Amino acid sequence: MNKVLANLLYFSLIALVGFLLYLPKVFTSVDPALFMVLRIGLLGGLLYLTIKRKKLSVWIFFAMIVGVEVGTDLPQLGVWEYYIGVKKYTFSFPEFTLNLDKLAKIFLRLIKTLVAPLIFATLVVGIAGHSNLKQVGRIGLKSILYFELVTTVALFIGLAAINISKAGVGVQVKASDNDLKKSTELIAQTHAPKDHLVDIFPENIAKSVHENQVLQIVVFSIIFAIGLALVKNALHKETMLRFCESLSEVMFKFTDIVMYVAPFAVFGALASTVAKSGLDILVNLLQLVGTLYVALIVFVVCVLLPIALMARINILRFIKHVTEPVTLAFATASSEAALPKALENMEKFGVPQKIASFVIPTGYSFNLDGTTLYLSLASVFVAQMCGVDLSIGQQITMCLILMLTSKGVAGVRGASFVILATTVASLGLDPQQASVILAVDALMDMARTSVNVLGNCLATAVIARSEGELQDEPVPEE
Repeated sequence: MNKVLANLLYFSLIALVGFLLYLPKVFTSVDPALFMVLRIGLLGGLLYLTIKRKKLSVWIFFAMIVGVEVGTDLPQLGVWEYYIGVKKYTFSFPEFTLNLDKLAKIFLRLIKTLVAPLIFATLVVGIAGHSNLKQVGRIGLKSILYFELVTTVALFIGLAAINISKAGVGVQVKASDNDLKKSTELIAQTHAPKDHLVDIFPENIAKSVHENQVLQIVVFSIIFAIGLALVKNALHKETMLRFCESLSEVMFKFTDIVMYVAPFAVFGALASTVAKSGLDILVNLLQLVGTLYVALIVFVVCVLLPIALMARINILRFIKHVTEPVTLAFATASSEAALPKALENMEKFGVPQKIASFVIPTGYSFNLDGTTLYLSLASVFVAQMCGVDLSIGQQITMCLILMLTSKGVAGVRGASFVILATTVASLGLDPQQASVILAVDALMDMARTSVNVLGNCLATAVIARSEGELQDEPVPEE
């Protein structure tokens, strides 16, 4: 009961901080410094509770709140001005501007260094050491069928949501010069011919690791593991398996060390995002952001939750194990940042290593539930904004196109916008019209990335249950 009360108190304080962020826009006659002082006081209480809880996910959540606060009150991180009475105080922080986003960049770089060896080691051990080749093929087939079914449902939920809300009708917002420049660079990628089927297979594993092509690393690791399983010499096979087992253990310890940087990275990412975009941009595009968030919640409650219940998954235990990777994905808007913890926590949840190490990395290219929902929603939003009324047939055709184009492109920079621009162009619209979405893309990216990670974690549990290998009892930690 004390834990429940502690959670209620913690989230009540978070709600109060958010409320105090909004109040200065309502009570303009009141000194904003008063609200800021109250927020800092509440953050002090949150800090005390966070220290008492001693959990990484709680620290990440606290870092998110502090990041929003700093991004709101110190947007330039150069000069901070406030008033007490009639006297003005100014504090300068030279050479500190824009330094906070470097925290997130450092963290993501560290994560990228461990993704390839972690996937390689866990897949090789899982396939060559613990399963037969027929089971590998069966798991792969089940995964692809599951991914296609769930992402297709996500596409149509996004389509239904935007048709109900009509968020783009009558919206007249001009994209900023920076957003137009960024969109031009990203749209240029749509003109480069790509063969997604060929791109699945690596031509050079070193190049795949360098470019962080997760799917190519997975394909290489699977073929390597099958080759190792076929080796007849027991000494050679055992030597390589022991090496991969040791590498896997070391990389998980590497992950634990890197996770200590996570709260600082989350703080820097949120502070930088809020400082650059601000909260005011939500006024014009609030309906779009709101539609996406509501659609994602509907998807989780009406699709993922029933799937979990049908697979007889302990919901409370599952939530406990996915909270950390999902929170990390939300705060950093990066699926890669959450991948090591997702692998580790799903194994603790009871999913065998051979299934978790195969399904989660593969899902990063084929099971992007949040991203596919966003793409169908955003495409119709742009058409509504341009005054184009798409027929039901056109919208269904668009979804069929998205079912193909949204797969296997996770390694492309700005992949979501690139696919969106391509889809909008196929509807006969100017891709540059989609530039306005970039103003709030960071906020939408946080939500869709967290749903991507949640969907992939659930997929591992569902596939493990279908194989009869999901452990319902907690896995003892070392």
